[in-house]
Amino acid sequence: MGHPLADALQWHIDNGVDVPVGDTPINRTAKAEPPINPPVSANNTHDAMIPALARSAPASVPSGSFNTQKQNAIDAARACQTLEQLREAIRAYDGLDVKRSATNMVFADGNPEARVMVIGEAPGADEDRQGLPFVGVSGQLLDKMFDCIGLNRANPDTKHALYISNILNWRPPGNRTPTDAEIALALPFVERHIAIAKPQFLVLAGAVAAKSVLNMDQPISKLRGKMYDYNFVTPGIGDDLPPFAAAPKILATYHPSFLFSTPVQKRKAWQDLLMLQAAIST
Repeated sequence: MGHPLADALQWHIDNGVDVPVGDTPINRTAKAEPPINPPVSANNTHDAMIPALARSAPASVPSGSFNTQKQNAIDAARACQTLEQLREAIRAYDGLDVKRSATNMVFADGNPEARVMVIGEAPGADEDRQGLPFVGVSGQLLDKMFDCIGLNRANPDTKHALYISNILNWRPPGNRTPTDAEIALALPFVERHIAIAKPQFLVLAGAVAAKSVLNMDQPISKLRGKMYDYNFVTPGIGDDLPPFAAAPKILATYHPSFLFSTPVQKRKAWQDLLMLQAAIST
């Protein structure tokens, strides 16, 4: 039995409470006042072009304009020719505030030469501690699901291996959903990751991954259950690399964490995996 205060702190950390709050209560149901945008002038024309989302979420973009940070991400990603270079570029990129509150960067796990690459949402508490994607209870379910169709992240055989990553490489505080601004800044690195690894199939686990990579604003219930051809969202992000032998096929499905809270959807997730199994067997 440790010190009571230390035990209380550890309890909060284990439950995802990792950001301080003030002593004054905040009414989060109150209607927020609309932001007052400065008038457009010769000195702020560029900032006026920044998406409203980026202006309203400064915590997601710590310095410089959104457009500048996005271009920095694209330039940093396009400079990478190998996965190791990409890992270091993501580590060095300072455009995302979530980097400052995370313990470890979570890059990838599994066999980078696997035919199947899984992309999730963002690291959770377990992933943040270990620096690997999908290692908590959701990751254990994901491993069991793919084991059922003969795929495993630890398998050295590329035909039966998995390669796993996320849209965000840093854990958002409290396991919150990534903001649109964070996703936009992370996407060039995700797409460069795909362009370097060159999987034949992409499995997008959850709505965040599916909407981001497919560039479609539809619920995951509408996106799942069918195959798509992969097209880059970021123009030219992979043009300088050897081309794909064929455009990767994309399958969107439910995130394992969603299946824990909504087990009735496990049947549809299993149908998605059977579709993937049939596709990789041809």
